[in-house]
Amino acid sequence: MIYICNVCGYQYTKTAGEPDSGVAPGTAWADVSSDFVCPVCGVGKDEFSPD
Repeated sequence: MIYICNVCGYQYTKTAGEPDSGVAPGTAWADVSSDFVCPVCGVGKDEFSPD
């Protein structure tokens, strides 16, 4: 499943993760830390929606 930032449209995928933010590829969204912020616009994890 893809999670999309409601502010800027950045897409988080489990396959890619977000290594530059410390999230390894293969990490499920539920396992991403609650203090994760969008690497593009900086909003929190609560501003993402599943697609």
